[in-house]
Order: sequence, then structure tokens, then C-alpha cells
Amino acid sequence: MYPIPFNRPYVTGKEWEHIQAALAQGKLSSNGKYTQKCQHFFESRFGFKKTFLTHSCTQALEMAALLLNLGPEDEVILPSYSYVSTANAFALRGCRLVFADSRPDYPGIDEAKIENLISSRTRALVLVHYGGVACHMEPILDLCKKYGLFLIEDAAAALDGYYLAKDGDALPLGSMGDFATFSFHETKNISCGEGGLLVVNNPSFFKEADLVWNRGTNRSEFEMGHVLSYEWVRLGSAFAPSEITAAWLWSQLENLAIIQEKRAAVWNWYQANLKEILATFFGQKPVIPLYARQNYNTYYLVMEHIQDRDALIDFLKSRGILSVSHYRCLHQSPYFKNRYQGKPLLQAEKYQERLLRLPVFADLDVKSLENSLLS
Repeated sequence: MYPIPFNRPYVTGKEWEHIQAALAQGKLSSNGKYTQKCQHFFESRFGFKKTFLTHSCTQALEMAALLLNLGPEDEVILPSYSYVSTANAFALRGCRLVFADSRPDYPGIDEAKIENLISSRTRALVLVHYGGVACHMEPILDLCKKYGLFLIEDAAAALDGYYLAKDGDALPLGSMGDFATFSFHETKNISCGEGGLLVVNNPSFFKEADLVWNRGTNRSEFEMGHVLSYEWVRLGSAFAPSEITAAWLWSQLENLAIIQEKRAAVWNWYQANLKEILATFFGQKPVIPLYARQNYNTYYLVMEHIQDRDALIDFLKSRGILSVSHYRCLHQSPYFKNRYQGKPLLQAEKYQERLLRLPVFADLDVKSLENSLLS
């Protein structure tokens, strides 16, 4: 155990109260009072068109792939510098994965490198809002419109992040794609241990998404009295989490502003003080583009060389602070590297070798952090 771990889940103190309230309702399976409260919160707060709680962001991505009816004849463009779930959801459908490089200034997908990857078989583009920082959305949306591609925002770490459009609007991340997915894993700003959300912004998929979420049945129509029994009508699965999970999540959502304020204080302390404290160990600070309003999920440094990164990890360990690297490039993974036929993805490979994440969590005491660094 490290005195300062990489992450510690935030507990509001109201979680058990809500779980007991769910129990008192006499329903702990999926789609009860707390599931509906959470889904309504996302739709009303962020303007998401229709939402579905899931067990994980992984499952939300798998739902999106299933709803698009993707298969072996289809290509999906996605960033290499991402978690494996981004790829698995489409690999499970037999799709051909086409990996894109990251930007040189920050780890989001390089919008300038996408168009050359599009072919007649391309059906969807998946982007990742890395660490809660927006991709450059207007050029990406233009490409999707030009080539008729479905857009999936993998916003796993991006809840309460925004894209600042040219017209001045602040657009919530997850509100611009046909689909978007979020994670409520314990490392995320809002957490219920494991959990996720599928956002469906394209109205043509509303009904189908409900069927898929209900194991491929027309259960919702049955519960509304529109049919006499519910039946298997298409492929689906048990994507919906229990009311226990939703009740815990609701406590977090009630405290979203407090959690964000606490995380912002930690992030901003790093940004203001770290260079002076670390001195020769310091690398490049995070870049937040002018078109992004971040959500304080991740603080990272990009070191000059992998040896510098490893030296900083060791230095922080000696001070009782756990820091970690991040993704391994998917195109170079043991599973995929023999199938990859594209060009080297130099920026993604740079972040793979040189990016280091520092602890960011709501209850991190920056005074203790400073004392540990100076000890």
C-alpha cells in the first residue's frame, strides 16, 4: 500500500441510504426507481437524447456495435492509444479494425489523419475523449457527414467535459455522436465500482436500443400494456445493472458539483506547483486545447524519454506516491500486431512509452502530497 495511492473512490456518505431505499421499494433487479432517476439526470443535465445504464462502458460499446449490426464486411476506425474495450466491442462483431494515430500535442485522435483511413467499407468512427479532454469535434463531424459514417464517442472518462464550438456553444461530451459511452469505474470522477452508460442521440435507434437493453425482448411494450406477453424479437443481452448499482450511482450524481470542485483543486495544484517541486524530473504538462473544457479526470506528464518516465516513477515511489503509465498501443498488442498492416503510429507510440499519470482523486490532500514530494 502506498500512503498516496493512484486512486481512491469517493464516498458521499449517502450511498447506503439510497441502497436501503431501493430495498424498501421491493425491487433490486434492473430498471427500477434509481435506474430511471440516473437516466433522467443524464438526459436533463447534459441533453443526451436517450440513455441506458449498463454494467460497464465495455458493455455500452458492445451495445452500440450490436445496434449498428456491424459485421465482417465492415471497417471501424478507432484510435490505437486507447483501452482494449474500444476495440473489443467491434472485434467481437468480426469488424476490420483500422487504427488511427494520436495528435502530437495531446493523446486524443488526430482528426487530420482520419480521412485517409476511410474506405468504401468504413461504417463507423470511434473517438476517445482522452482523460476528459475533447477531441476536435467539428472537423470530425464534417467527415462523418461527408462519408455517411456513424460516430461513437467513447467518453469513458469524460463525464462533465465539454467541447467549445466555434459559435460559442459549450457542448457536453457525449452529446454529438450517434452514440456515446461512459464509464463509472472506480477510477472515474463518478463511480459505482463498475458501471457504464450508453447514450443514444440518433432517434432512429431509440426503439432498437430498448430491445437490445432488455435482452432482445419487447419487455418495455409488455410492461406498458401494449402487448400481452414479451418475446424474443432480436439479439440482445443482460446489459442493465441492478438497482443496488444505480442507487450507489445516484448518490454520486447528487454530489457531482462537489466532486468536480475537489478534483479541480488537485489538478490545478499540480499545474501550478509541480514543475518547481520536481525540477529535473519534470516533463511536458497536459495540453488542454482552446476548444475543450476538461473535467479534471487525468493529470499526466509526457517525459522526454522512457528512461525519464521510469526514473520519475521510482522517485515518486520513494516518496510513497503511486504513479502509473497508461495504454499500450492496440496496433502493437500481442493479439493484433501480426494483423496490423498500416503505417507506424508515431504519436500513439510516444504516449505509450513516455506518458505518466499522477494521482487525482477527490479526497487527495494536496498538502500531504506536497509534504511527501518534499520529504
